[in-house]
Amino acid sequence: MAMSGKIDSKIKLYNMLKPVIGAKNLKVKPPSEHRHVEGVITPIPEIKQPYLREIEVNPVEEPYSFVRILYDNLNSEYLYEIIEPPLTKEDKEIVAKLKDKLREMFELKEFESKEERKRYLLKMVDEALKEMDISLDPVVEERIKYYISRDFLGYGVVQVPMSDSQVEDISCDGTNIPIYIYHRMYGSIKSNLKFEKDEVLDNYVTWIVQKSGKHISISSPMVDATLPDGSRLQATLGTYVTKRGSSFTIRRFKPNPFTPLDLIRFKTMSKEMMAYLWLMVENGMSMIVCGGTASGKTTTLNAILLFIPPNMKIVSIEDTRELNLPHENWIPSLVREGVGEPNPVTGKKPGEIDMFDLLKAALRQRPQYIMVGEVRGAEAYTVFQAMATGKTCYTTFHAEDVKSMVHRFENAPINLPRALITALNVVLMQAQVKVGTTMTRRTKSITEIVGLDPETDEIITNNAYTWNPADDSFNFSGHSYVYEKIATLKGWSQRRMELEVKRREQILTYMEKVGVRYYRDVARVVSAYYKNPEEVMKRVKEVLED
Repeated sequence: MAMSGKIDSKIKLYNMLKPVIGAKNLKVKPPSEHRHVEGVITPIPEIKQPYLREIEVNPVEEPYSFVRILYDNLNSEYLYEIIEPPLTKEDKEIVAKLKDKLREMFELKEFESKEERKRYLLKMVDEALKEMDISLDPVVEERIKYYISRDFLGYGVVQVPMSDSQVEDISCDGTNIPIYIYHRMYGSIKSNLKFEKDEVLDNYVTWIVQKSGKHISISSPMVDATLPDGSRLQATLGTYVTKRGSSFTIRRFKPNPFTPLDLIRFKTMSKEMMAYLWLMVENGMSMIVCGGTASGKTTTLNAILLFIPPNMKIVSIEDTRELNLPHENWIPSLVREGVGEPNPVTGKKPGEIDMFDLLKAALRQRPQYIMVGEVRGAEAYTVFQAMATGKTCYTTFHAEDVKSMVHRFENAPINLPRALITALNVVLMQAQVKVGTTMTRRTKSITEIVGLDPETDEIITNNAYTWNPADDSFNFSGHSYVYEKIATLKGWSQRRMELEVKRREQILTYMEKVGVRYYRDVARVVSAYYKNPEEVMKRVKEVLED
């Protein structure tokens, strides 16, 4: 009856607001149970609240889990509903007993694949059920096995959003707060998941951190880690640093990263800008991708790096693994946390390897291209020293414009001399912006670092490309110092340079037309052009003329 009262009051409010939100009067509907479909492992429940509208239902792991996007007309917001197999109270008790029994039965084994590991787990479940003398209905057995697999092999309660290709971020802010999902289409939306007890959330955070191979405790209540699938995890334990309880944020790892074609399709930048970046990367110009949080800096950098010639030696340096390249001659390196008390002189824990250490090691490995995930401190100085000695370097940096980027570089903790900044060739500014009613990402400008004015000591820059928010278009300034450098390097005339830019645009159009999506396929086309440009252009023209 209490539930019915809550629904009544919500519907009254909804009907009062109908002139504003443009909806019809609604009648009170009694809450209905999940509709039962015989033999279905996961029935799709009926929508109980009449002010909720179903937008779409998508299978995640059919026939076990689904995601339903709802629109709440009352609060004018989207909702992310996770639908998993329903369990009775008795079923839940069996799952709990099974988990305890399996922990006793497990042996330490090495598995060659995920499938083999899952087969072993399900075999153990069958044996445990037999030993416990539990006989289950086939549908109930499938449901129970789903939860056992989800919790032992997957990510527990967040397994569904972790498997949903449309999810970018998963954010838990504390106990009794809904978990928020950052959806590629609907933005940041509330889910129907939440941790209702502090102890359950604390245990989950401890478990997921251990799953990533790290440790979290009262003495070290904050951890940055990389999950087994490559996703980035930031977690806190208890109320020591986050006052609403334990928290975690998972930045999803995309096994098939965005390609240059995806960025063009999303209108992050134009085809002409991508052709510019292609020529820039191929010819060893250094670049920094700048922007605010969640502006897509690493995504853009990863896509552009597909233009690196296939046999070049690459070294990447990151604190959490995000870059994903198809190149074989690539050393991906990660920082390592130390253990114990910090050294009073260096401030580092025993065994700690930071980005500065990895960068020094990288310079001894003779790479042609160096990527640093994000520069924040002393490593920035070394990156610019490497640029000044002729190495091609790419990195990301938090700054909203070129002026603030230079200001941050020149001050503590980086303290970079202004003359060294001129070793950089290009600054790509990216931002999360509102186009119409949609939040999206745009490359606001591609700025070239021309040099240092000897009289004023100011850095001379040239905005080669800029974004016009009025009509969501990109404009070329008409002049590029990077194009001039490449033309001089190659011995090309201005006409030959323009022709080369046009050819790259045609190749990007060709890949769009034939449906090239996978990042390795994009790299193959790029590599083929480097090896036999005339043959590739012949094929491109044949397709584009059809």
